[in-house]
Amino acid sequence: MDLNETHDGGLRSWVPDANDAATDFPVQNLPFGIFRRRGSSESWRGGVAIGGQVLDLAAAAASCALPAARTGPAAAALACAGQPVLNDLMGLGAAPLGALRLILSRALRMGAPQQSALQACLVRQDDAEMALPARIGDYTDFYTSLHHATRVGKLMRPDNPLLPNYKWVPIGYHGRCSSIVVSGEGVRRPQGQRMPPGSEAPVVGPSERLDYELELGVFIGRGNELGSSIALDDAQAHVFGLCLLNDWSARDLQAWEYQPLGPFLGKNFATTISPWIVTSEALAPYRVPWTRPAGDPQPLPYLQSQQLRESGALDIELAVYIETQRMRAANVQPHRLSLSNFRDCYWSVAQMIAHHSVNGCNLRPGDLLGTGTQSGPAPAQAGSLLELSQGGRQPLTLPNGEQRRFLDDGDVIILRAACRREGYARLGFGEARGRIEPARWQADAG
Repeated sequence: MDLNETHDGGLRSWVPDANDAATDFPVQNLPFGIFRRRGSSESWRGGVAIGGQVLDLAAAAASCALPAARTGPAAAALACAGQPVLNDLMGLGAAPLGALRLILSRALRMGAPQQSALQACLVRQDDAEMALPARIGDYTDFYTSLHHATRVGKLMRPDNPLLPNYKWVPIGYHGRCSSIVVSGEGVRRPQGQRMPPGSEAPVVGPSERLDYELELGVFIGRGNELGSSIALDDAQAHVFGLCLLNDWSARDLQAWEYQPLGPFLGKNFATTISPWIVTSEALAPYRVPWTRPAGDPQPLPYLQSQQLRESGALDIELAVYIETQRMRAANVQPHRLSLSNFRDCYWSVAQMIAHHSVNGCNLRPGDLLGTGTQSGPAPAQAGSLLELSQGGRQPLTLPNGEQRRFLDDGDVIILRAACRREGYARLGFGEARGRIEPARWQADAG
């Protein structure tokens, strides 16, 4: 994807806090989400984040404050962007979205003549509540981090940690759409079967090894017809944008059930995503070369290309924070558990899409792909407690003296991400935040 004027690191906005160096949402970002005023019965509609504000796209369209978007592809994009979900906007493809994004960028820049008209279309993010940005028809979770796969494999299969197909094929499984929630919603501790160590029979009860997984979510834009496939070099044109994703995992349920068919109840009880989708176009400056170690098998032809090697990876810094009940009571800031980078993933977004569709599977606007847990090469860069605590054998000690092997009720996990490159603005993704709530244990469940 080519760079254009919207990526200029020198751009400034008439929205004052969009020029703060620490903001996630400068004028170079303009991520899309679905919102309404908190506590209201207003209709859900699309908006873009700019600093600490939301630009109400339905209001902007109704006010005629964006005359450049009255005709052409941007007009269709603006009409779709004001709807209660973003699926229609996603399905338009990259060109209409890019046309709208350019108009919004120009209208929100310092000195823009639209300032007075658009100021009335701003809503403070603190006054907004967010919804899922799309009607998610299908959700597929991948397993793209070699470092995560190897560490988890050593815990579960010490003699055979990395299965022989891992370096040849992007591994994935189909997840559950109905339990995907937006940041801020509580996560109920799941219950199910688990096999206690040394027992001869499983028991039923709340999970005792509840975990998070640090991931990115990929929202599909334009889809493909059933029976067709998406070529690797065309895959990026089918990506609307990225968000943060926490694939909550009950490790004790997962360990008991995962053979022979893989994840089930240990995964499908909740998945949290951030409310803002950072578009593919906004991420263009942060593309970096994709590499594969020389001694590893090189991908099959449908999973490799010169374009992939030159710019197939993304430099996105990923962080996990924990906030316990004791920390909140003492007014202590959340503690960072790990820091990794998406550029270290073994399989790229384009490879995920090319493989997902190679058999003729049809992807649709609003479908969601998870990248799998993003862990870096160093042990401290692990994207889950399963890795950080060595399967629960080595508890983590937090700065206030508390210890964690897995998550306690009341714990809050916060995912954050940012892109940085010299000469360009820092872009952020907001947060994916979830608080663990006690299980609803029924006496007759056992």
